[in-house]
Formats: sequence, C-alpha cells, structure tokens
Amino acid sequence: MKFMSEKKRCFWCGDTKIYVDYHDKEWGRPVHDDNKLFEMLILEGAQAGLSWLTILKKRENYRKAFDGFDPAKVALYGDDKIKELLANEGIVRNRLKIGAAVANAKAFLEIQEKHGSFDNFIWSYVDHKQVVNRIAKIEDFVATSPISDKISKDLKKMGMNFVGSTIIYAFMQAIGMVNDHFVDCFVYKELEAAL
Repeated sequence: MKFMSEKKRCFWCGDTKIYVDYHDKEWGRPVHDDNKLFEMLILEGAQAGLSWLTILKKRENYRKAFDGFDPAKVALYGDDKIKELLANEGIVRNRLKIGAAVANAKAFLEIQEKHGSFDNFIWSYVDHKQVVNRIAKIEDFVATSPISDKISKDLKKMGMNFVGSTIIYAFMQAIGMVNDHFVDCFVYKELEAAL
C-alpha cells in the first residue's frame, strides 16, 4: 500500500488503514482532555482479552452507545441502559466491562472533583512529563511498569475495575504518558523534537 511506504512506522500497526491512522495520529501523543482520557480508559478496559484492532473498529459505535464518553452521563447509567448496551452488537457485550465503565465513570468524577481534573491527577504520576523509552527491538517492550503498578493499585482503591497494570500501561502508551514508539519510527522522532 502506498501510504505504508511513505514513512517508517512501528511494525505492530501493520497495514490496516484504521490501525495506521491510530498509530500515526494518536498513539503515544500526549492527551490532556478529560473526555478523551475517559474514552481511552474505557476502551482499554474493553480491549482486555481482545485485539486493539477489534476495539478500533467498534470505536464509533462505542462513542454513540456511551454518550460521547461523557463521564457524568455514563455514571448515571442504570439497569435499563446496561440492558440496552448488552443488546448493542456494535460494542463488546460483556456485562463486567459495561459495569466497569459505569463504576469507573463515578470514580473518574470523584477524581476530577478532588484533583481539579483527571488530567492533572493521571499526569502527576510522571511529573506531567512524557516518559521516553528507547525501543529499538521487540524485546525492549514491556507490558507493565512500576508506575502502571502504582496507578492500577490506586485506581482500584478508588473503586475502578478493569484497570490492572497491563491495561493501565496500555492506557499510558495510548495517551502519551510514555513514548513507546520504536526509535526509528517517524512518530518517535516527532515526539522527541517536541520535547
């Protein structure tokens, strides 16, 4: 495909356009918008046990089903809305994951109230600066870190679910708290230049 030959990318994004677009425009780029942070937290939890490509393909359905990932709305979901979501073929119909989205929305709102924003809370774990890893080969990748362990533990204490250390590390990668692009990837170079 023409768009694949233009730039050097991380191998994992393959050549599926939706995945390449996500790699190029989102993954690893710092996010500071609370609604976007909530979206990524819910989507990373939904991805547990599935491929990220599966979630990307369902993302627009998720946005519609979960009221644009407005945590104030999701926190109010009751039994009727949960039944509606469980019948929605456009999302992952897992009762535990849907229930976690509601519980996580409630905790998310409490964090916003206590810390001023979820952005301020989550980025404080890295002193509000992106952690830059130098990934040169596949063996350099990690699935968790001491920081993801700490965030996971703290979020669980606050009542969140589907926030294990592996999910949280993937969340950190997605929202740019860590730059885990390969060092020869064009996005790594763009992010490094922006520091």
